[in-house]
Amino acid sequence: MSDTTLRDKLATGEFFVVPGVQDMITAVVAKKVGFDVLYGSGYWLTASAYGLPDAGLVSYNQMLDRMQTIRTTTGLPLIADADTGFGGLLNVDHTVRGYEGAGISAIQIEDQEFPKKCGHTPGRRVVPIEDMVEKVKVAVEARDEMLVIARTDARQAEGLDGTLRRLEAYAKAGADILFPEALESEEEMRKVCETFEQPVLVNMANGGSTPPMKGDVLGEIGFAFAIYPSLTSLVAAQAAETALTRLRDDLDGEPADVPLFNFKEFCGLIGFEHVWEFDRKWAR
Repeated sequence: MSDTTLRDKLATGEFFVVPGVQDMITAVVAKKVGFDVLYGSGYWLTASAYGLPDAGLVSYNQMLDRMQTIRTTTGLPLIADADTGFGGLLNVDHTVRGYEGAGISAIQIEDQEFPKKCGHTPGRRVVPIEDMVEKVKVAVEARDEMLVIARTDARQAEGLDGTLRRLEAYAKAGADILFPEALESEEEMRKVCETFEQPVLVNMANGGSTPPMKGDVLGEIGFAFAIYPSLTSLVAAQAAETALTRLRDDLDGEPADVPLFNFKEFCGLIGFEHVWEFDRKWAR
């Protein structure tokens, strides 16, 4: 399988942060600045690749392709969103085997009904707890070394008590990491972390239901790590809007107040040195 970076980081017990990446540009930049684990978000990869909302509209094959490309492009361990497992128990088995074959370090499966919805939007409905327990058991049996993350979206419909009840069942079913989505207060966050021995992750989704907090506070609360699925996407969208507005209004393709990544450096990040070296050796 994959490299053991994620397991090793969890074993230290020290809090860490994981950026979400929505495309290969963001992925190579995240690697360049020094991150050693990445998060592949279903919401943002769906939006980036297909211009669609995170509402169960992409297939297993489409998402696997995106995740595998991130892994191949960066060589970094990847935590990969797999929605509900893309179907029933046989689909979960197939998804887990496919993700692990692609070198994914951890697979995230959630307990929503299909079609699922983004965890910070209204109208989410969860399956019976027994159905998700079976999915977790199938995932654990199907994997070799890949970590299994069990996410619950029960906070909206069943409150904190329902969230805790589900996480306990998923932990007993063998989940390696617990993911309570869309907690609504620091008090709730502390209660979850105090309840479980398994690592618990927190989703710092910009504009989402969970109050934003700095990493040192999240670590003190008891989370193992935090994912930031929307940060790079929303920053990129804002930067693009600003630059395009300048181009529209001022006909200025290099506005002084909009920072640009160095083109020559980016050529290096995306692999042009190999192309140039190859040409020097083989081009006639």
